[in-house]
Amino acid sequence: MSKVTFYILGDNNTEQNTHNNSLPDSVPAHFMQACIVATFYYQQNRKVFIYTDNQQDAFTVDETLWQFDGDSFVPHNLLGEGPRFGTPVEISWMPPTHPRPILINLSLHLPDFTNNFQQIIDFVPNDEQLKMATRARYSAYRKLGHTLTTENINTATLSSDSDSANKQQASDSANESSHSNNQTEDK
Repeated sequence: MSKVTFYILGDNNTEQNTHNNSLPDSVPAHFMQACIVATFYYQQNRKVFIYTDNQQDAFTVDETLWQFDGDSFVPHNLLGEGPRFGTPVEISWMPPTHPRPILINLSLHLPDFTNNFQQIIDFVPNDEQLKMATRARYSAYRKLGHTLTTENINTATLSSDSDSANKQQASDSANESSHSNNQTEDK
């Protein structure tokens, strides 16, 4: 079964964006976070499918990715556009036509095709109505036997920042271990 991670947006995650000042303020926080997560997975050479409720939402995600800073450009397309097997990030309100390991779900509903993915990313927005839909998806994922986890995030923090912090902590731990081993050898 798939691993499902729910990113919980905190109270300070409003409907404004904090990643790029050139983006419109009307981009929902969970859409912005989806783009940030897609960027992270693209940088890891992983293919992503972003699923939305409708064509307008897909266009919003598409435009948001186009307007990211040049240093964080993510090759992406709407389903049916671009190369034959799509770009690293594909966006649609319709089911995917090619297999990909990661699904980022921006739909209010559980997609019929979740079993086709190794990993699913979903969001818990701050809005109460959206939270109710999220609770229903969480329950449905659990009934399907998926492994569920949650993670608190801040939309201003890139997922890769936490990865970098984890790598730094691992490096620091390795250095401390090496230092303590050297002290032991000196005795």
